Amino acid sequence: MATLKASERSKLPDTAFAYVDSRGRRRLPIHDESHVRNALARFDQVSFEDEAARERARKRLLNAAKRYGIVPVGFIDGQLRSERTRTAASPTDVSTLPTGFVTFLLTDIERSTALLEQLDDRYGDLLNQVRALVRGAVVRAGGHEIDARADEFFAVFEQADAAIKAAVRIQRSMAKRNWPADVECSIRVGIHSGRPTLTDTGYIGLSVHAAARVCSAAHGGQIVLSGETVSAVEGSTPAGVGLRALGDYRLPGMARPEALFQVEARGLLADFPLPRTATPSTLPTGSRQGYPRRRTGQAR
Repeated sequence: MATLKASERSKLPDTAFAYVDSRGRRRLPIHDESHVRNALARFDQVSFEDEAARERARKRLLNAAKRYGIVPVGFIDGQLRSERTRTAASPTDVSTLPTGFVTFLLTDIERSTALLEQLDDRYGDLLNQVRALVRGAVVRAGGHEIDARADEFFAVFEQADAAIKAAVRIQRSMAKRNWPADVECSIRVGIHSGRPTLTDTGYIGLSVHAAARVCSAAHGGQIVLSGETVSAVEGSTPAGVGLRALGDYRLPGMARPEALFQVEARGLLADFPLPRTATPSTLPTGSRQGYPRRRTGQAR
């Protein structure tokens, strides 16, 4: 690809760049096919001011790719991998995080790409509202924020029952919220317990990856627990909360099947299809392949 000369760059409008920061500095030119391909390759090398700015730049870049007939499979796959496997604890001083046997809570906005397409620049407002809602529930339940990146929120609790309380509060609050442009916004919640290693950059270990896989298995509006969390909370399940066995599943990248359970409580959606991104190993009697979602307490 030919280098873009300063004189040529200065003649380009701001719309010819995927990212323009608050100081007017322009990054990732996308005015022709070769520069779009270069921007796709260099996207992760750019330091964005915040996640909302990153999402806007990503949307502009993907639109430019579509305009030039580029199918950015590698770029999209790389973005998903980097978001799903991250373990850093950047927003929190790691010295304040609990060690030993802990419980992770991970949330993820369902259909985030479609929401971004609908809302465009207003997606940042929705993202901030969701984060504030989740963060408030986590803090109120005594949890610690580990990281908030893109459409995910990662937290840790010393007690498993506290994580469940936070998850129920999150889903109840999400159900009551009115979102920008009347879009439908829901989040999936996954909870897993284990003994990770806490380093100076955050948690590492199989339990971190397992928490991400459990979250990925959930549907929007659903709370899914691993068998380890159910064992940890035995005898101390929060009042008004029930657990439905979903069966054993092989989660992507995990060597052994994982027993999954759904949290049931008043005000929460109750019926969902089988877990996402998971292969059934054994299913409880009466499991159904798919059915309409309803809230607990509603007549069937």
